[in-house]
Amino acid sequence: MTTLVRGAAGTLTRDALTVLQPGFVGTSPPDWVLRRIGEGLSSVGLFGRNITSPGQLAALTARLRAERDDVLVAIDEEGGDVTRLEVAHGSSFPGNYALGLVDDVELTRAVANELGRRLAECGVDLNWAPSADVNSNPDNPVIGVRSFGADTALAARHTVAYVEGLQAAGVAACTKHFPGHGDTNVDSHHALPRIDVDLHTLHARELAPFRAAIAAGSKAVMSAHILLPALDPDRPATLSPQILTGLLREELGYQGLIVTDGMEMQAISSTYGIERGSVLAIAAGADAICVGGGLADEETVLRLRDALVDAVRKGDLPEERLADAAARVRALADWTRRARGAAAEPGAASEEGTAPGSDREIGLVAARRAVRVTVGEQPYEPVTEAPYVASFAAAANIAVGDETPWGVAAELAALLPGTRAGTYTDDVDTPNMVSHVLVAAADRRIVAVLRDVHRHPWMADALDALLAARPDTVVVEMGLNRAAPAGALHIATHGAARVCGRAAAEVVTGG
Repeated sequence: MTTLVRGAAGTLTRDALTVLQPGFVGTSPPDWVLRRIGEGLSSVGLFGRNITSPGQLAALTARLRAERDDVLVAIDEEGGDVTRLEVAHGSSFPGNYALGLVDDVELTRAVANELGRRLAECGVDLNWAPSADVNSNPDNPVIGVRSFGADTALAARHTVAYVEGLQAAGVAACTKHFPGHGDTNVDSHHALPRIDVDLHTLHARELAPFRAAIAAGSKAVMSAHILLPALDPDRPATLSPQILTGLLREELGYQGLIVTDGMEMQAISSTYGIERGSVLAIAAGADAICVGGGLADEETVLRLRDALVDAVRKGDLPEERLADAAARVRALADWTRRARGAAAEPGAASEEGTAPGSDREIGLVAARRAVRVTVGEQPYEPVTEAPYVASFAAAANIAVGDETPWGVAAELAALLPGTRAGTYTDDVDTPNMVSHVLVAAADRRIVAVLRDVHRHPWMADALDALLAARPDTVVVEMGLNRAAPAGALHIATHGAARVCGRAAAEVVTGG
């Protein structure tokens, strides 16, 4: 059992708070967050519920730093389908799948840099991105368009470009989900995924983008709640000493911050509980505990703090390991503080507040370049009068969430006022669904919008029936483009960000 020296109890409690990255509810920091920052809490995580505008976000982060100027402010801002910064309207940037399709690393670097610049402008200095997962399983329910693609080398080079672009803006990248979440058919928000491949495949496929990110200097790496029996048959990566310490630290030589994925996700919480899970994660080699997507209250912070302290006192967690984890958090906070200072130097930004060479429209440029169009058998006539937009929607995964609007209806309405729209789900049988679309559309042209139609048979059936009735229908696929093109015009956007919808709307109208 560890023996605590005089004064160590206070240091121990402070270290336990330092390794936590909790969330909170509200658009300004609650008193309990400010109080715990004063006691040692070194990081907070922000989600869509915390953000209404760039100005509000800047005020929020300024209030946090008024308490202590080295607080790490983290966010889950991938761009594309996963956005917190623009949760109410959709992202100004396409996601990884679109960038990987274009396969221009300078474009990816520029997109990441502009995203980083906007985050830094709002006081955010740690981004839980990019996803370096190789999406080798097209039926993956949680990665999909969040990945640069199914090709390992492509994923690696774009991960590097993203890390470099983001960190050049002074925002620390957090490459995820180590050691690779692409070859799963289970969402770790709901259960524990398992990847049954051999060591050779893991090293050649899953690990290659992470090696590249480490070589590029990624300041943080996020662990995945996945079981890889070839590496550890008993514990998921987040809780595995073999994976976090043996593989990531020792074999791959990574010395930056290791952050866990959300500990309240069912892959951990339903099996280990968040308290034991957090202790096991730190013991395994993690440095920071991400919690707050679902549990966002002071009680959670105190439970985890006390669990870590008690584990040290009982000898279940070496005090040196907790101290080392806390030191790595502080080292990253020091880097981000220096980066903020450099950005504030004369010449670092123009009078308009944009960094030299920044391109505020780079996201739309990228989205336009990612569009792929297939014309049907008959000559296509652009839509010139207000159409009817039928969106076929499956339940969004938790990472994407259901707060952010997606599709092309709003963008088409901006170009063609009077555009009408409806959303259809699998709770209605195909004949009734299609009948409703036809009645609602009347004599308007129909634009059918889908995501991942290859994964949803009901969606494919509805589209087939709709095209049989109205062959002049335009089809817009905003997810993985795996199904055969269909419709008078088939538009693949490779993501559902707002700018992807804008790019599609321009094609629909002949722009």
